[in-house]
Amino acid sequence: MKENISFNFLATGVGSVPFLNIDGTCRDILKNFPNIPFWPQFVKKNLFEDMSIQASEGLPLIKINTEKKSIYINPSDDSHSELTSFYEHFMSEDTDYFAFSPEYAAGIFKLLDLIDNKTDSSGSFIKGQIVGPVTFAGSLIDKTGKTALYNTEIMDVIVKGLAIKALWAVKKMSAAKRKTIIFIDEPYLSGFGSAFTPIQRGDVVAFIREIIDYLRSRTDILTGIHCCGNTDWSMIIETGIDIVNFDAFDYMDYFLLYKKEILDFLDNGGTIAWGIVPTTSYTGKETVTDLRKRLEKGLDRLHDWGISRNTISERSILTPACGVGTLEPDIAQRVLELLSSLSSVMSNSLI
Repeated sequence: MKENISFNFLATGVGSVPFLNIDGTCRDILKNFPNIPFWPQFVKKNLFEDMSIQASEGLPLIKINTEKKSIYINPSDDSHSELTSFYEHFMSEDTDYFAFSPEYAAGIFKLLDLIDNKTDSSGSFIKGQIVGPVTFAGSLIDKTGKTALYNTEIMDVIVKGLAIKALWAVKKMSAAKRKTIIFIDEPYLSGFGSAFTPIQRGDVVAFIREIIDYLRSRTDILTGIHCCGNTDWSMIIETGIDIVNFDAFDYMDYFLLYKKEILDFLDNGGTIAWGIVPTTSYTGKETVTDLRKRLEKGLDRLHDWGISRNTISERSILTPACGVGTLEPDIAQRVLELLSSLSSVMSNSLI
């Protein structure tokens, strides 16, 4: 049984933002999402804030191609010593060795600085995120053009490296004295099951579960998975995650096909993070009223399955459908404002 926490439609972000003002953005996040502020990734300000590049810092055999804005495997004559050093630091749990630096993750440092200075201290949670092992490996190319998903040795490095980097982030965020939530971002799994996905279901579950188990054995946190497209949601739930975050604007009906798995997930204390405010599908015509009606169609389905209204509310978080980092700043701002307003409307309707 998972920890019983009441979210009651609190809202948070997915991660990426298109804004350039670090201080102003973090202040806005604390203002609009005081209960679950999220560490923003400034993907348009700095190449290193891309979710895969960001996580590559400190990992062996991985280099950055700044022109292509990508990462690649670059074995050398020194590969053995790189791998030896990696495992030595990992086994000794040297989290500082795997830290995110301010150059790669300015948002976490600024957000925590503002919270520490009492900009806002009313919230109960703080949210961070790390790229998932499948998505990271799918973006990591070797000299033959193949992804790291084909490389068993590199996959072990990726899973363990992401796990300990997430542990560093959790320890860092613990300074906020709030319950920490870590999302594992797996957009690559939107294509799971296609002929172009060189990975088996059991491997996906094992990779993600290793990270979750590593964190849970060392910290008191909640873990989530974000996937912004359609996927095998039974596979996601099987990882043992606490929170499932999906694009509820475009893929509500696909998600709700997994009735048995969702019922078991909720029965075991799981939480659904409804990505109800569109990002790539945003038109500018969306209103809080329309989004509420769309959300309630999904909530009503759960109620029809026998889940009480109270339980549905307690186990619901609201997010954008995906990160807003690819949007124009004014559109991203509107998406986040809609999200904050919808959260207030839904939360107040419980009174």
